Amino acid sequence: MKALSESKKAYFDYQILEKFEAGLVLLGTEVKAIKSGKISLRGSYIIIDRNNEVHLMGCHIPPYQAGNAPFDYNPERLRKLLLKKKEIRYLIGKSREKGLTLIPLRVYTKRGKIKIEFGIARGKKKVDKRESIKEKEFKRKKDRLLKEA
Repeated sequence: MKALSESKKAYFDYQILEKFEAGLVLLGTEVKAIKSGKISLRGSYIIIDRNNEVHLMGCHIPPYQAGNAPFDYNPERLRKLLLKKKEIRYLIGKSREKGLTLIPLRVYTKRGKIKIEFGIARGKKKVDKRESIKEKEFKRKKDRLLKEA
């Protein structure tokens, strides 16, 4: 599965507890733009509305061809996610828990379809972020020493 976009910042800012996969409802020009790599998950999140529908909010997908885009095209419109009812009910319960949120992690293709992987996440504290940085630096040093030896 080829990753078209990843949210690396999400792994730094949040502790991912569970991951889910969903399809996206897109326009034809959006599919072309995503497959060419023009998608940004920065600042995006997932909401569940009153009708128990799951939406991706804040995801920026610019038009595939700027001059050929429809005049009313909104690159940051709500995009519906395709999930099973059982999964939606589970997510509603989890999203109501204190401190948990739904964060998109990556967009990829699977058998010709564009899918999004998102997770139930809990925000990290500043101390946890510092610990993540220390672990990353230690791993880099260790790898560097192993390559030299």
